[in-house]
Amino acid sequence: MRLWPRSLFGRMVLLLIAVVAIAAAATFLIFREDRSALLARQFGDTKIVQLQALRAALEATSDTETRREHTARLEREYGVRIVPELDRPRFGAPAGSSLAGLDTRLKEALGDTTELHVAPGRGLLIVKIDAAGTGYWVGFPLRSFDEHDEMPTRALAWTITVAALLLVAAYAFTRYLALPLRELASAVTRVGRGEAPPPLPESGPSEIVALNHGFNTMLGNLRQIERDRALLLAGISHDLRTPLARLRLGVEMGADPSTREGMVSDIEEMDRIVGQFLEFARGEDASAIELVDVAALAERVVARYRTAGKEVRYAGTATPPVPLRPTALSRLIANLVDNALAYAGPPVDVTVRTRPEAIVIEVADRGPGIPAADVERLKLPFTRSSMARSRADGVPGAGLGLAIVERVTRQHGGTFDLLARDGGGTLARVELPRAPAAAASPVLARG
Repeated sequence: MRLWPRSLFGRMVLLLIAVVAIAAAATFLIFREDRSALLARQFGDTKIVQLQALRAALEATSDTETRREHTARLEREYGVRIVPELDRPRFGAPAGSSLAGLDTRLKEALGDTTELHVAPGRGLLIVKIDAAGTGYWVGFPLRSFDEHDEMPTRALAWTITVAALLLVAAYAFTRYLALPLRELASAVTRVGRGEAPPPLPESGPSEIVALNHGFNTMLGNLRQIERDRALLLAGISHDLRTPLARLRLGVEMGADPSTREGMVSDIEEMDRIVGQFLEFARGEDASAIELVDVAALAERVVARYRTAGKEVRYAGTATPPVPLRPTALSRLIANLVDNALAYAGPPVDVTVRTRPEAIVIEVADRGPGIPAADVERLKLPFTRSSMARSRADGVPGAGLGLAIVERVTRQHGGTFDLLARDGGGTLARVELPRAPAAAASPVLARG
């Protein structure tokens, strides 16, 4: 069982609870001690006055019979018990150290012959006084003195109430202080997922302002780097496509048939790589979100490959229309098929099926497979496979196909996995939510 909280908010709350509890306990104990001292002094002053009055009354009575009646009357009036020392030489036990202060005050006020005793069994505080040469034991109810040791219920109730109010206020204040940190943690998580969170508010304590300002500056720099990279890639791709087109035209018009086919194939591969650069440089797809029949769209993509003479097979069930970007989704399926054809060769199987919460697109091949250590790395831009899965045609790719698939999948709030296929090969699986909440969210490109 963990007693020390892991979060900063929990530790601040625990610290405030401990401080408030210690302060409340100290206040209550100090109040209790002060109250006890005040009551003890008040008790002593009262008893001294009563004993002085009793001694004066006893000194005024000299006749024995009259003294007994007078003593009985004084007992009733003062609520005490008076016993002559001659009738009972010893009464009770000497008082302990807790009553030393009262004993000293009684001797100062009534003389050195005064003695202070207690009889706890009878509940009496007993004082021996001298009146006209005769000693008397005067017993007071002990509960009158012990009253100051009882728990002050009202003070305890007020202490608990004030402590509870302070704890509620401390909890609210701590939650207010921790709110900017929770917002920052959420924003950092979104950046880690490739999203672009809104700027954090630069208000509150100076440390939070400085932290949020630094985060906002970093976010702005990331966006600027992304824009610069997209502009650079778009410029390079655009500048390369024009000479490629002229080169292809020249080859087709002037080269002999034996070399023309190979050169045109190379130029087409270069054009495909440049096209991937352009797709990646565009970043977020700008097309509108539409209700898309994923199965029908996948079947159309497969039909284009079959028309081109590629062995790509389709199997799927009807899917309900879901809000997606059709152009981006078409590019996603095409990139998966291109990747399977390039690295594994035909045949390639495309399957679309429906689950209660998602639509699943699978592209499977019978190639050498992908090492588990390469799976996540291949989703990053400009990353190529290891020797375990090289291109069937021997031409290196740009390393953007799977990165584009990962980006489009995240734009639609889905997941993209590269799995080992039963019987050998690779299974690329994309799961798209039936109602994607993040379909239109801005995304920071990785790489």
